[in-house]
Amino acid sequence: MAQISLTFPDGNVRHYNAGVTPAEVAASIAPSLAKAAISAQLNGAHWDLQWPIPSDAKISINTMKDDSAALELIRHDLAHIMARAVQEIWPDVKVTIGPVRDYGWFYDFDRAEPFTPEDLGQIEAKMKHIINARDPVKTEVWDRARAIAYYEQRGEPFKVELINRIPEGEDLRMYWHGDWQDLCRGPHLVHTGQVPADAFKLTHVAGAYWLGDATRPQLQRIYGVAFKSREDLKAHMIMLEEAAKRDHRKLGREMNLFHMQEEAPGQIFWHPNGWTIYTTLQDYMRRQQRRDGYVEVNTPQVVNRKLWEASGHWESYQENMFIVEVDEDHAREKTVNALKPMNCPCHVQIFNVGLKSYRDLPLRMAEFGSCNRYEPSGALHGIMRVRGFTQDDAHIFCREDQIESETKKFIDFLSKIYAELGFDKWRIKLSTRPEKRIGTDASWDVAEAALGNACIAAGHSYELNPGEGAFYGPKLEFVLTDAIGRDWQCGTLQVDPNLPERLDAAYIGEDGAKHRPIMLHRACLGSFERFIGILIESHAGKLPFWLAPRQVVVASIVSDADDYVAEVVTALTLAGVRAEADMRNEKINYKVREHSVGKVPVILAIGMKEVEEKTVSVRRLGETQTRTMGFAEIVAELAAEALAPDLR
Repeated sequence: MAQISLTFPDGNVRHYNAGVTPAEVAASIAPSLAKAAISAQLNGAHWDLQWPIPSDAKISINTMKDDSAALELIRHDLAHIMARAVQEIWPDVKVTIGPVRDYGWFYDFDRAEPFTPEDLGQIEAKMKHIINARDPVKTEVWDRARAIAYYEQRGEPFKVELINRIPEGEDLRMYWHGDWQDLCRGPHLVHTGQVPADAFKLTHVAGAYWLGDATRPQLQRIYGVAFKSREDLKAHMIMLEEAAKRDHRKLGREMNLFHMQEEAPGQIFWHPNGWTIYTTLQDYMRRQQRRDGYVEVNTPQVVNRKLWEASGHWESYQENMFIVEVDEDHAREKTVNALKPMNCPCHVQIFNVGLKSYRDLPLRMAEFGSCNRYEPSGALHGIMRVRGFTQDDAHIFCREDQIESETKKFIDFLSKIYAELGFDKWRIKLSTRPEKRIGTDASWDVAEAALGNACIAAGHSYELNPGEGAFYGPKLEFVLTDAIGRDWQCGTLQVDPNLPERLDAAYIGEDGAKHRPIMLHRACLGSFERFIGILIESHAGKLPFWLAPRQVVVASIVSDADDYVAEVVTALTLAGVRAEADMRNEKINYKVREHSVGKVPVILAIGMKEVEEKTVSVRRLGETQTRTMGFAEIVAELAAEALAPDLR
């Protein structure tokens, strides 16, 4: 039998028969490791203990101490355990798909009756029974005909459709949790008892369309969360309660920021308050980009398919694009265009106008580019996940030897912005070469090293994300942590030698010959819409004073104070503060309560005492005490606070 070589993290190499499983490898090392093993990493891929290893590889054995692998397996197994529990309670329910997601999983079911909160409790109890049974998990690879016949005999139409969507030649892997079976890529744990029985919770039920297709019957999606310990679960549930209070959709209504309606799915109607946040943030970003040497451009919204074909997006991204057909001059054939889903091909068109020299590089080209991408209706979520959005997008055209310096410059740029926007905690992930890629290993070595070195030079460590780079180059992902501990991937920097090649971008080098530039795709905030949602939730609506859409309300206590109220508002407005008057015939406590719900940072109350003394009574959001300040003093203080951090 053929021999293979397995290289372990310590550099040790062992030889085995081809087809050995990670479980057998673990057993050959130590009985204790065999008992503790839950899965393996094989050349960076997560590998089931039961899967045979066909050839030489780098391997490491995972145990429950490996948090990332352990949580993925726990959550994946719980999706199967939940589906099994549902079918054991209601045998007529049809199962569909159940992937792992952030903090947990979901599974979609076809059931005539809606699931109730009482049903969720019953399902949880059945799941714990399955876990305590410690049923073994096993897997087999089946051919397509056998798998289809199996599911047709069982009356599982969704599984048959899934199989028909899997490309010919790809393995169809079957998993059993005890006697319950599912079609699944894996990997999974060894037995159901490895799942912590006290560290999961079914959270809610929502509607979902099969594979996101709104023309298909609606299914029921049950969501769950899971962790390694009961303490971690409890902390997460507390976080969820806090997150519900901070939901940007709820705060958006209370602060009168935006709304969405069915006539424009995935599109935002910005109200004056919300648009003030948007434009203030955009003006801030524009100043930062000018400071860092970016030129700002603007490119068309509707672009002919020829450009998308040349860039490769028509082939690989068409299902996410909005197609626009135009009957120009009543021609027999309509012109086929698309709303741009990204800005990069258009930026190359600007680069390509006129001859570029090596002296022009690096060229940093920025655009607040409005893009449109089709997202399934079930995936839309407030302003966080939309179909129409604007990116703080930029592309840096540079030489290969400039990748490192330009990446460091961008990390410094991003660091300053995140700090000024109140995000002091963030981390970097470096996604490296996937198995299917273009370019030489040498070019990948250069690009990956440049990104890693730039992180270190900028004073930041990074996490490796093996195999998760694009097919054409590695990338950095910048992950923010908000005020309640949630992670948000916002910034990116992607090395791309591919698009300049496809779109024939070139510059004249020192040698007088034509050379291809490297293109660095980069974004700091990502989309303005999503980032504003993150800001709202992280700050619980209490935005920094300079970003708050309604900064000051000057409220009268008695009508005789109205003239002085107007005088204070005028002075604040002239000083650059967004101030408004509230001279309604309402009690001051009512006014304070209403504007506090609207998250107005400062309320100035004015009665006859304040009129006579030329003072104001100052109440800040979240504080119970008020203080008295002079007219000129409060105007100066608030005018200073109203300046963006970079203007102070």
